[in-house]
Amino acid sequence: ISAMLLSQLKSFKIPLKNSDAVFSLSAAQVLTISSLLALIIAIIIAKPKAKETAEDTTKMLMQVGSSSLLPQLLGGLGVIFASAGVGKLIGSLAAGIVGDAGVFAAAVAYIVGMVIFTMIMGNAFAAFTVITLGIGVPLLMAKGANPAVVASLGMTAGYCGTLMTPMAANFNIVPAAILEMKDKNGVIKAQLPVALALVVVHVVLLMILAF
Repeated sequence: ISAMLLSQLKSFKIPLKNSDAVFSLSAAQVLTISSLLALIIAIIIAKPKAKETAEDTTKMLMQVGSSSLLPQLLGGLGVIFASAGVGKLIGSLAAGIVGDAGVFAAAVAYIVGMVIFTMIMGNAFAAFTVITLGIGVPLLMAKGANPAVVASLGMTAGYCGTLMTPMAANFNIVPAAILEMKDKNGVIKAQLPVALALVVVHVVLLMILAF
């Protein structure tokens, strides 16, 4: 609740009195403040001892292991890929494959491209910039597709890829480690049928809503 409320505050620029400075919250600040509020409320409810808090925090971090750093590293990798021009390369490859096959083929290429690249990167945000610049803009938006619809469905299509990859460690590997599941890929296997069905749904929605 606090994250939702603070995100609304984040969207407004509040001029400070007698100053040219403008107050606003970044996404990182919203997340930090909300996390601290949640921690304070949890302490009030559970009333743990300081020693217990430190021990349980250490235990959880040891269970998660190096996977706790993977989301940040993958997000940074996405920025590097975009700066290196990977989006243009993927766009040229997609254009060569799709050719003059029409908007349906372009829609499939965009959705499937988001899914596959998210599975590789483990992060839909990292894949979104690369695939949208490479496929979404030249093959869909240039042909009259609604940019808002293309962008929205592209991001959620990326989440379909998130459901199917161990690279999305914070969603698929960390829970298995915390729950001490025997099958480390059990989370992915449970999500796979839904993810594949949603990929098809995304292509249909893109064709209906974007044009």
